[in-house]
Amino acid sequence: MTTVNNNSALDGMYWDNKNKVPDKNNGALTQSDFFALLTQQLAFQDPTKPVENDQMIAQMTNFTMADGISKLNENFTSLAQSMSSNQALQASSLVGRSVLTQSDQLVFTGDSLSRGQINVDTVADNMKVIITKPNGELVNTFNVDNPQLGKNEFVWDGTDGDGEAMPPGLYNIKVEVSANGKTETVPVQVYTPVSSVSMGNNGNGIMLNLIGLGSVKLADVLEVSYS
Repeated sequence: MTTVNNNSALDGMYWDNKNKVPDKNNGALTQSDFFALLTQQLAFQDPTKPVENDQMIAQMTNFTMADGISKLNENFTSLAQSMSSNQALQASSLVGRSVLTQSDQLVFTGDSLSRGQINVDTVADNMKVIITKPNGELVNTFNVDNPQLGKNEFVWDGTDGDGEAMPPGLYNIKVEVSANGKTETVPVQVYTPVSSVSMGNNGNGIMLNLIGLGSVKLADVLEVSYS
């Protein structure tokens, strides 16, 4: 009877005697390891019960597929990293621009008008914009002229109800829409300047850092303003 010495089955390779798994490449079998094992299997097979061709082909096919999938995953990871870098480079062109996102806060820079949009799915009889300070103190209210179905734009010039200029800063914004005798609050979309771009953590992707409003995902941007 032939005895197989585990220490010589794969020359130069350390074996974990408990698991019988080569301690190489962090425990992962490489293509060279597979063919070395296959050679040993053929060398020490029972002559009366040789490995059938279809079994050998199946083993080789399974390993080839696994090896191919592993390499494909590596290529996809590299591609994803490259795409993220390209997206960050493209997103950097948004620095200094204003982007439209949904928010209940409005930034007044003092250098330009604060703008936004209101989208409704029904024709409104009245559309009122309410601007308040962070502490809830009323700053100004004004109506959107000729409200229409769909997109309605508004502009705040940074003044209070008496026409006095307000200091630059972050203000709360709320929009009340009246239709068919019923008044309700609807979501508001505001334009905010982009101060910088960063790579998001935990799979968040590209993040735009907005003045006063913090960070938002690039995917959450609804529109870009070049004015």
